[in-house]
Amino acid sequence: MAEILVLGAGLNGLATAMLLARDGHSVTILERDDAGPGDDAENVWHHWQRPGVNQFRQLHFMLPRWRTLMQHELPDVLEQVIAFGGTRLNVFDELPAAITGGRRDGDERFDTVTARRPVLEAAAAAVAQRTHGVSIRRGVTVTRLRTDRGAVAAAPHVTGVVIDGGAVLRADLVVDATGRRSQVGTMIESAGGRRPHEEREDSGFVYYARHFRSGDGARPAALGTLLQHFDSLSVLTLPCDNDTWGVGFITSARDKEVRGLREPSAWQAALKLYPTVAHWGDAEPITDVQVIAGIEDRYRRYVVDGEPVVTGLVAVGDAWACTNPSLGRGASIGMLHACALRDLLRDVGPDQPEKLVRRFDEITESTVAPLYRMTLAFDRHRLNEIAADVTGETYRTSDASWAMSKALYAAAHHDPDVLRAYVSVVSMLCTPPEALAAPGLVSRVLTLGTNAPQYPAPCANRAELLSAIA
Repeated sequence: MAEILVLGAGLNGLATAMLLARDGHSVTILERDDAGPGDDAENVWHHWQRPGVNQFRQLHFMLPRWRTLMQHELPDVLEQVIAFGGTRLNVFDELPAAITGGRRDGDERFDTVTARRPVLEAAAAAVAQRTHGVSIRRGVTVTRLRTDRGAVAAAPHVTGVVIDGGAVLRADLVVDATGRRSQVGTMIESAGGRRPHEEREDSGFVYYARHFRSGDGARPAALGTLLQHFDSLSVLTLPCDNDTWGVGFITSARDKEVRGLREPSAWQAALKLYPTVAHWGDAEPITDVQVIAGIEDRYRRYVVDGEPVVTGLVAVGDAWACTNPSLGRGASIGMLHACALRDLLRDVGPDQPEKLVRRFDEITESTVAPLYRMTLAFDRHRLNEIAADVTGETYRTSDASWAMSKALYAAAHHDPDVLRAYVSVVSMLCTPPEALAAPGLVSRVLTLGTNAPQYPAPCANRAELLSAIA
């Protein structure tokens, strides 16, 4: 069994550490932020500071795919989330029966457990702290990698890290889970290695979000799916923990005319324009408008031109690849990635460093990279669609997958079977081809969705939106 260092105590780092420790490895988590969470949900929300995570108090929602993975691998984390006030829900219990056709056998696959990000992370940290083989060290900054010359020409072999103060921590394997802001690529270069391949661009989205609290313990009724698309923007409505929920506008960073949404009065006025979500703002706000922009799509690969750029180190979750978070896939992809690493280490140990890096690259490219690419493609199309909305044009593309995606979304508003296929895709329970494999389903999607309105739910036009913001 190996001595492993996990860099980063976010959700993916904590899950990775627990999975590896429960397989018999000795795991130390190094986290640069000083403070630990404590065990009170409200204190965590109001007072726990995580400056290393810029989206810490932004909207979060855990998909059914994440819940399924956690139920199988780390069920005590789900139990702890619920103990901290997390919410159990199923979209087919939330939506009106007229839309869903009523609850059916098999709908339990859409069950999930969710909460605000600080509460989720606090729950995972509480379980990690009592997991045999896991040690968490907070307030520790990794300044560089400790390396020697590996078997691969020009590729350094990582044998640990150097932390602030100069102390050296040795490891058989270092796992980068420091998230979308990871600096490990620069550290590899500083150690004399080749920089990992990186694709990087601004995702192009801006979020204007608020959190609310119920006065009577009831959350708003769902009149549509959690993510709804409208003319020139989208809206998220996300149940959270302890009778709270979040609502967010998602706009294009290039759309300067809607930047007034950062003002609470303009934000509230705009929300009233959308009948399927307006009532989510009829409660006590517990935050002002929280704005997050400059979110980058990033993808890193540690095997370049067929050769590893480093051995003794791998990256998981957002430290490997990250996208616009509105689809909520980051935690699910991160958990899939962590499970893949755990499974690989059962067959290939850190004592085979080159083979380990090559095999993890192959597994990453075959299992989670397609999910990243699919998410990135959706984001680019949606941004282009918003840009067309802003200019009053209709977005056109030759990409048949986007046309099918639009048809599936529109048809889901009218057919319970199509709705289940659509929710299966957005929940990451299956791919679009798998969701549409049922006999006759593609025909129904095309019949109901091809000539449907661009935005099926009632919504304001562009002039009305700008008037409300002004």
